[in-house]
Amino acid sequence: MTTENGGSARRFRLVWLLAAQTASMVLLGLWVTHVAVGQGPLPLEGRLTQAFVTHRSPVGNGLTAGLSLLASTEGIVGVTLVCVAALLALPSAPRWAEAVFLGASVAVQSAVFLVVTSFVERPRPDVLQLDGAPPTSSFPSGHVGASVALYGGLATLVLRRTHGPWRYLTAGVLLLVPPAVGLSRVYRGMHHPSDVLGGLLNGAATLLVLGSVFLAGHGADRGRTRKGASGGGAGAVTARPGRPRGTGGCRGGGRVVVVRHPHGCPDELADEVRARLHRHGFPAQRWTSTTVDRPVGSLAEECAAGGVDLVVVCGGDGTVRVCADVVAGTGIPLALVPCGTGNLLARNLDLPSDPATALDEALAGGDFAIDVGRVEGDGLPPTRFTVMAGAGFDAAMVRDASPVLKARLGWAAYALAAARHLRDPRMRLSLRLDGGRRIRRRARMVVIGNVGSLQAGLELLPRARPDSGRLEVVLFDPRGAAGWLAAAAHLAGRVARRPAAAPASGVPDGPDGPDRPVSVAAGSLEYFSAGRIEVRFARAQDREVDGDTMSRGARLTVDTEPGALRMRLPRAPGATAAAAGAAGAAGLAGVPEGTVRTTPTAHL
Repeated sequence: MTTENGGSARRFRLVWLLAAQTASMVLLGLWVTHVAVGQGPLPLEGRLTQAFVTHRSPVGNGLTAGLSLLASTEGIVGVTLVCVAALLALPSAPRWAEAVFLGASVAVQSAVFLVVTSFVERPRPDVLQLDGAPPTSSFPSGHVGASVALYGGLATLVLRRTHGPWRYLTAGVLLLVPPAVGLSRVYRGMHHPSDVLGGLLNGAATLLVLGSVFLAGHGADRGRTRKGASGGGAGAVTARPGRPRGTGGCRGGGRVVVVRHPHGCPDELADEVRARLHRHGFPAQRWTSTTVDRPVGSLAEECAAGGVDLVVVCGGDGTVRVCADVVAGTGIPLALVPCGTGNLLARNLDLPSDPATALDEALAGGDFAIDVGRVEGDGLPPTRFTVMAGAGFDAAMVRDASPVLKARLGWAAYALAAARHLRDPRMRLSLRLDGGRRIRRRARMVVIGNVGSLQAGLELLPRARPDSGRLEVVLFDPRGAAGWLAAAAHLAGRVARRPAAAPASGVPDGPDGPDRPVSVAAGSLEYFSAGRIEVRFARAQDREVDGDTMSRGARLTVDTEPGALRMRLPRAPGATAAAAGAAGAAGLAGVPEGTVRTTPTAHL
């Protein structure tokens, strides 16, 4: 069975939507030129056009000439090519869907324009025209339609892919270009006002059609996370055809892309994965292996080609991270075969430790939306993560962990590497949460997490949930032997107190609410929660993202993308996160009086 993300369904939807758009534009043009002539506001168009002609000036002539050039065929094609090339050349991962959306919007708008002008014949306004008139109908305005497709499309991508208040200013400036072009075309005597309206409608309809096809699912799962009355906030469930929402028993029959880390997934496990996928009704499998130069193999190309119904990742958290960076926002579900060193995402989603069993249970489950984080910084191009990003002690530990020891000892190799950095100097840093005031601190480590549990069930971030829409931050700053012992005892107690079941009713908060910093273990650990976190260091520090060492730098900026990644799981992530939430509530509720900092102690 082909899902709604299949290539055939997408092509069918594109064809009939474009046919409806073209027919509607043709009917509108015929109505303007044959039915509404001399009726309603149309007779006033001539007066408005003449008024523009009467008030022409050298300044107005120059300004409108520039706007017309900006929306000319040469200008539109040139800007489109530059923007598409930029989207495909992004260092983090090529934005294939966005590039296709933008380029196709401009091309499709032009095609619809040409079809409409072949049916609708309308002469240009009977005034002195400042530009050469092309041999096409005046209805609709091609300049205006093309500017809506290009600059409206760019505004759409800005709003969907960026964060912060400046994005609204940028999108607003882009959206002002089409109406400005429309006014310039009327001013220069090239179009009637109704032609401009027709161009605006044609461009806007093209963006809606192409967006529904190529951007469908990008952010579609955002905001759908639901807090269960007894489950502590089950993840958002995306219904699949023929199956009630939230139920198990996903059907196969689609096309699967399997991304395989050649070292983490040996041939025996690969054969087992093939067999189990076939058993669950996925005979059409496309396998691709990761390399140093191509960490996701051909996954990006496969997804851009369309028709992918499921992505299966055979590897550790690093492989999952780069694959999630490609798949997030597309609506394509991702299933895990955890065969890396840490497998932290799989652990936090309560998947079995056995890789083949984890795949079996996931394929028998449903699709749920989880959040991802998006991190960038100086020398660190934007990239998504599913587990944690950090700097300082943990990044140095990740950097110095021996690959040989990791292969032999697993996660215990990180503990040996950590011992080498116990005496590293503390960092001077500042935090800015959700655009608030900067908070100055000293710490040995800062970790920003989408999930909270580390290896062996160690809960570093007890309030973190993969479907909460927020990220949790911990500053780790033990001072002296007493501080290290207090921190170790607190974290060890988190493992001991963690309940096996008993979901909570919601996200646990600190004693003064979810947004208050909470200090525990004699000040060795301090917790924060936010949707956007900006960290600045006094000096460049080691940085890591999902267990991968990144370049040293003095800045980290992390944003949440709620519900951006669709996962195929045995059960809602909230079912497991709720248990962790109960532990977090128990741990934080027991903080002695006076350890909660209700106001930052210092600001920049």
